[in-house]
Amino acid sequence: MESILFNAHSPSSNQRHLNMKVIYVFVVICLTVVVYTDEDYYKRLGVSREASTREIRQAFKKLALKMHPDKNPNDEEAHNRFLKINRAYEVLKDEDLRKKYDKYGEKGLEDNHEGGKYESWNFYRYDFGIYDDDHEIITLDRGDFDAAVNSGELWFVNFYFPRCSHCHDLAPTWREFAKEMDGVIRIGAVNCGDNRMLCRANGINSYPSLYMYKAGMNPEKFFGDRTKKSLQDFAMQFVKSTVTELWAGNFVETVEKAFSSRIGWLVTFCAESGDCLGSESRHKLAGMLEGLVNVGWMDCSTQAQLCDSFDVTSSTTAYFPPGTTLKDKGGVLFLNTLDTKEIYTEVMQLLPDLEELTRETFKEKLTNHQWLLHFTFGEEESGTHDYKKLNTLLKKDNIQVGRIDCQSESDLCNSLYIHHPSIAVFKGNGINHFEIHHGKNILYNIVAFAKDSASAHVVTLGPETFPNKEKEPWLVDFFAPWCPPCRALLPELRKASKHLFGQLKFGTLDCTIHTELCSVYNIQAYPTTVIFNQSSIHEYEGHHSADGILEFIEDLVNPSVVTFNPDTFDELVKNRKTGESWLMDFYAPWCGPCQALLPEWKRMARRLSGIINVGSVDCQKYPSLCQRESVHAYPEIRFYLPKSQNGDEYHSYNGWHRDANSLKAWALGTLPRASVDLTPADFNKKVLNGGDHWVIDFYAPWCGPCQNFAPEFELLARSVKGRVKAGKVDCQAYPQTCQGAGIKAYPTVKMYPHLGEKKKSAEGEYINSREATVIADLLNMRLKQISPQLQDQSKLKDEL
Repeated sequence: MESILFNAHSPSSNQRHLNMKVIYVFVVICLTVVVYTDEDYYKRLGVSREASTREIRQAFKKLALKMHPDKNPNDEEAHNRFLKINRAYEVLKDEDLRKKYDKYGEKGLEDNHEGGKYESWNFYRYDFGIYDDDHEIITLDRGDFDAAVNSGELWFVNFYFPRCSHCHDLAPTWREFAKEMDGVIRIGAVNCGDNRMLCRANGINSYPSLYMYKAGMNPEKFFGDRTKKSLQDFAMQFVKSTVTELWAGNFVETVEKAFSSRIGWLVTFCAESGDCLGSESRHKLAGMLEGLVNVGWMDCSTQAQLCDSFDVTSSTTAYFPPGTTLKDKGGVLFLNTLDTKEIYTEVMQLLPDLEELTRETFKEKLTNHQWLLHFTFGEEESGTHDYKKLNTLLKKDNIQVGRIDCQSESDLCNSLYIHHPSIAVFKGNGINHFEIHHGKNILYNIVAFAKDSASAHVVTLGPETFPNKEKEPWLVDFFAPWCPPCRALLPELRKASKHLFGQLKFGTLDCTIHTELCSVYNIQAYPTTVIFNQSSIHEYEGHHSADGILEFIEDLVNPSVVTFNPDTFDELVKNRKTGESWLMDFYAPWCGPCQALLPEWKRMARRLSGIINVGSVDCQKYPSLCQRESVHAYPEIRFYLPKSQNGDEYHSYNGWHRDANSLKAWALGTLPRASVDLTPADFNKKVLNGGDHWVIDFYAPWCGPCQNFAPEFELLARSVKGRVKAGKVDCQAYPQTCQGAGIKAYPTVKMYPHLGEKKKSAEGEYINSREATVIADLLNMRLKQISPQLQDQSKLKDEL
């Protein structure tokens, strides 16, 4: 190395030039080695880029059990190797981090430092993903929980925590119960260690918590003994399907009434010999076949003549399709099994297929009605007999169900760019207004998609329907069906489309099919979401949520971040007014961390609106400005403090986290506090006996939520300054003051309005929010109510 970098003789200019070229080549080689030896996260876990969260979790668990340092005590590199797979898992299991990684690689994750800690080997062996390997139990997460419980099917969900011993005690019973109830109701599990927010939103505060869900019904909690029998008894009470006892007096009328509605009968005949289905099995089958087939039973000891007419001499079960007559036995299916799943499967195979549409009927039927269509290619797929339930499950939503065979209607399917078995919702506005389903091909997921899509305004685009110089703005989501973050974003797009109906059109484009069109717009990662507003194009970089999209649209209409050039920077930042402050982001468009920061920067700016000004400088566009300001790395975040005399005074942000909350907390923490600390004497004198309106944050220093709320309260203090004073009371230091105020949890926010006289109670007025904007609105509403009262009191004093 020294022979390259140094020369004993004085080198000529050519030699120096040669040496520099050698150094440059050496550095490039070194960098190249770093780039290509840093293994891709998907390869580290041994999964494909389209792997689901469950597949990623299963792959990580398998590696964790093999590579954990606890299992390799004599391997000095075991710790570092495990950190690598742990880092890959922490990123890929998170939808937002996964999107950043897919788009920017590891550079896009420089402000995220997950994966540095891991659990013991025993944790991964016994506590990690308890139900991941059970086929009868569906592991739900935030991406599909709502779709499941709102699908119309019955769901019994086990909310558990990995380290909970009672959860582990229940697991074997829950597995047996799931196998017993398979096909009758859906059995789910939610890992509250991985889905804390989902569990919190559903009011889960103990483990295991078992809840029954059905659309239109309040969740019902199970409180009984955790035995299979108790679980089954509890579950079956929600299966409302009835089993009819048939006899000579009701048989003909009851059966023919069902037949007239094109509904068949499944009847079990109970004779003295042989085995007939028990009441529990009959009840289960009634639930499994609800809306499709009626279930009944006949006691042949009392209805011997009726049983004889069917040549029934021993117990048996038979399915009577609609229109079957007593004399014609050829159409009756006699079942030689007592297994409910086998009976269900045989009966479902005999039920009529979905209505088949052709090119001739397609346009007419889809003009004014909403349809869910199953596009098939010849042979029936396994599991699609369940699709025969769709008509029943979607009847209340006025969604008709049908199928199209793309082998016989290839021109029609090709015109819609449908090249493999697919499910799509046509929204009743013609053949071009449809959306293709890209979720799981499971009944509950399809039903949820149909209901959601029919009421939303998202359409699947192709070259002919892609917005081209349209007057109306469009949001277009460029995606790939194999990409899990893409699939997670689709329901959020539907939510956003409902909020923005009439203002913005929504479409999706499948880049695995329309590769040329995606290339035109330089789409290099999925999902890429773009707003087309005539000649303007804006890429969405926010979270995969409807709220994030709505925030982004709002920011396009009313930008929260000021874009600077050298002149405006000098005018507004360098020569800012006294008391004015600016939070600045110096960035380069090609910089991955800068791109990852962009949506967080905008989100932070909206939250600081009216308190701190927020701006940005493009250092690629204005290099002389950034050079003059000594900006050497990107992104460079600076806070130009409220001006007193020196306009150049600023603080640089050196924190690890570049999310909106962390940046907001840092900026507010840099400013002089707007709230004041109150002692018991201050509280009595200023709040209870003073002449001002107060809002108080009662907190404890050790309380995590209190620490998170502190910058939000500071933001509130600044937003209501001049109208309401803001104070903080430390309940650890002053417990008696907090007890007198009725404080039972931290943090607690209360308002103490001044009503013209001393306060008789320290209780105050409780405010149920921890958001500065919400609390500010509540305070302003209360002040409007108080103002007339104070005026009336003033008039009364004047009269006296």
